[in-house]
Amino acid sequence: MFGRKQKSIEGPVMALDLVEPGTGEVAAEHLKIDKKKRDIPEELESKMLYKDVLRIAWPSFVELTLTQLASMVDLMMVGQLGPWALTSVGLTTQPKFLLMTMFMAMNVGATALVARHKGAGERDKANKVMRQALVMTLTLSVVASVVGFFFSEPLVKFMGASDAETLAGGTVYLQIQMVGFVFMALTTTITATLRGVGDSRTAMLYNLTANVVNVFLNYLLIYGHWGMPRLEVAGASLATVLGQFVAFVLAMASVMGHRRYLRLDFRASFKPDPKTLKSIVNIGIPAMVEQLVMRVGIIIYVRTVASLGTVAYATHQVCMNIQAMSFMNGQAFGVAATSLLGQSLGKGRPDMAQAYSRRTRRVGMMVSLVLALVFFCFGGAIVSLYSDDPSVISQGAKILMFVALIQPFQSSQFILSGALRGAGDTKATAAIMFVTTLLVRPILAILTINVLHWGLAGAWIALVADQLLRSFLVLLRYNSGKWKTLKV
Repeated sequence: MFGRKQKSIEGPVMALDLVEPGTGEVAAEHLKIDKKKRDIPEELESKMLYKDVLRIAWPSFVELTLTQLASMVDLMMVGQLGPWALTSVGLTTQPKFLLMTMFMAMNVGATALVARHKGAGERDKANKVMRQALVMTLTLSVVASVVGFFFSEPLVKFMGASDAETLAGGTVYLQIQMVGFVFMALTTTITATLRGVGDSRTAMLYNLTANVVNVFLNYLLIYGHWGMPRLEVAGASLATVLGQFVAFVLAMASVMGHRRYLRLDFRASFKPDPKTLKSIVNIGIPAMVEQLVMRVGIIIYVRTVASLGTVAYATHQVCMNIQAMSFMNGQAFGVAATSLLGQSLGKGRPDMAQAYSRRTRRVGMMVSLVLALVFFCFGGAIVSLYSDDPSVISQGAKILMFVALIQPFQSSQFILSGALRGAGDTKATAAIMFVTTLLVRPILAILTINVLHWGLAGAWIALVADQLLRSFLVLLRYNSGKWKTLKV
């Protein structure tokens, strides 16, 4: 009976479970990535590692894809109200992400620490990290939601709202988002800790349910079907918030069961623990700097694009939404890389961390090539799902050529960045983000739009340059092998 219970708590047996713990010590000559063909212990087969990668990645891929699909459906439904509505919703995206920066960054630290403790067999410490992370998220998200609610109109105006209708729609959309901000924040922290132990399936299930609720309520509240009030943009935002609340309730229920590796026990101490919080913050602060730098860079970029006018920005927003869907590939395999690399280092086996990362990257690359082909061949048809405006469809199809081009590089970048975060190497990713997103992308966008007058194509040339340079720098950092010796 004990064996069955332990298996239920620990989850499926992984290839990592079959190797002996190591010391974690790495000689200087072994820091750089070893590219030999046989890179795993003799008792293991390569397919066992691929199985571990897919077991974590596929639920993450489904979850992230369905979440993004819900966002796409939001835009598609809102888009029927006109380009002003697309722009209203689009202009709230970056302010909302900026307000999420603090707790999302701390979630990076929570994931890395939970993964290390899982690899080291320290269940109590993993649960302590979850409790401390939830307390931190609750505090930060309450502050952010209050600030976001009262400054919604100035934030939307700052993003470039060019007319009264767009400003009013964006303001009400963002204010409603802020009402449900705390529930969304706590859900993301639970998701982050579950991913640390390799449990991506649970998050998939509760986010799938939330997305179904969101889309159903969109239908009722945007257009006023079945006797409900026609709330238009406000209805889309309210539907999202209610869906997020459903996800929060289910996420809390998922970590309160006795047969989970991570269990939220309210009898345990929630008193701030300086040592645990310091560990989370040490990893989270560079991640927060990375996110802040990225958001500031993107805000400058978005404001530059918004200067092209409502129709051009609506086209840009549609293409960004489609590109965000393509992120799901790299992000899902990045989740697998973070969890598996963190657990491997927690067990003192950097060789297994390297082997998992290599296989994760291979599978992600294959998926990215398929996505590139889809965007290249069916760009116009995909854009037409959002708008029937001929200029939006024509220009959007051309922009999706750029999206197709960057797919393999984008996938590799997300996966290797996830691996570095799993090791706690967040300072390097922050520095890379500073160079590419705060300097390269906005400066090139200003040059191509305001000086060279290349229009929307110029903005996307800047984005491609950012992605290519970022992918190259992340690869250099990973290949240095310095992440193998980091202590968290």
